[in-house]
Amino acid sequence: MPLLPEPGAIRTLAAATLVNTLGSGLWMASSALFLTRSVGLSVGRTGLALTLVGLVSLLVSSPVGYLADRLGPRGVAIGGLTALGLLEVAMVEVRSMGTFLLVAAPMAVVEAAQRAARGAIIGGAVPQERRVYTRAYLRAVTNVGITVGASVAGVGLTVDTRTAYLSLILADAATFLVAAAVLTRLAPVPPVPRPESGPRLTALRDRPFLAFVVLDGLLAVNFGLLEVALPLWIAERTDAPRWMISVVFAVNTVSVVLLQVRAARGTDTLAGAARASRRSGFLLLAACLIFPLTAGTRHVTTVVLLVVAALVHVFAEMAYSAGGWGISFGLAPDHAHGQYQGTYSMGHQFGQMIAPAAVTTLTLGWGMPGWVLLGAGFAVVGCLIPPVVRRAVAQRAAASEAVTASR
Repeated sequence: MPLLPEPGAIRTLAAATLVNTLGSGLWMASSALFLTRSVGLSVGRTGLALTLVGLVSLLVSSPVGYLADRLGPRGVAIGGLTALGLLEVAMVEVRSMGTFLLVAAPMAVVEAAQRAARGAIIGGAVPQERRVYTRAYLRAVTNVGITVGASVAGVGLTVDTRTAYLSLILADAATFLVAAAVLTRLAPVPPVPRPESGPRLTALRDRPFLAFVVLDGLLAVNFGLLEVALPLWIAERTDAPRWMISVVFAVNTVSVVLLQVRAARGTDTLAGAARASRRSGFLLLAACLIFPLTAGTRHVTTVVLLVVAALVHVFAEMAYSAGGWGISFGLAPDHAHGQYQGTYSMGHQFGQMIAPAAVTTLTLGWGMPGWVLLGAGFAVVGCLIPPVVRRAVAQRAAASEAVTASR
């Protein structure tokens, strides 16, 4: 990955992303312990609260994306980050599940808005041939920011007092405000006028695109494989030392930082992006065939197989991400990048919501047959994406011909 992108919109977005994801790392590492050890929620109620917040974000993603299209994505992104900073400050007063939801639910709405707006900024301010590159670069930056933020959060987690947790929250709030300030350096991205006729929420009526979103969401279950199933599998079903969990995460993080931009090459066209999604499915199948072998191996062989499988998985993950970016940008009309990016994110959120239950049931509950079934499912889903994309392209071509004929 190049150290710095060219000056302009991409560099400004990268700087804002780095600052924002430092705060994300602080929150991701400390939120569960803040809610359980400081607020006093049970583990079950903490999980329920976080799930409800995730559901709110999923439901509003497309409508708030439409808002970014109509008001202009730069203003919505800056306003969203500013509102998130102020709401995060209010988090210091949370002392029950009810007050947490009163703060976190609006944050989920605003977060969804600024996330869709950021996608619309890329769609409006970055040349078409550089959009996937930009998303790839920002994902690499995101991994750096989250890793550093989570490492810093470790200090607060070690202290383990309410004051320490509140300090982490206030630091997270500051990153939102600084990121908003950085984005003010962007030139305004004017909204593209939408057609006078037709529905406002076109993304939710675009059946081929929705089919892609569902399939992309099912492929997103692979993140649960890394974050939930593998730590439990390594600890309970292999003879590998527990520190191998950290090694697997390090392999993933470092690979994304170094190789995500390279892995995105060729996905700036719809055909190339669809092939990447299909390739991701088969790579995930390969990973799901290697990981369960470690239940029957010993010592060095186990460690080697875990590293090999982790590498296969991260290449699948990078292909999945690049393919999704190329398709989501390629199928979006110029006037609707915000709502299409918001709708695209719904699939990813859905996949992450179902992932913990799905991957633990199949891998830890069913063992080898479950791994094989999970991998086969990934491969089938990946193979379905290219024909769905071709259908979407054909539909758009037919609609364009109909408009031309009516003139």
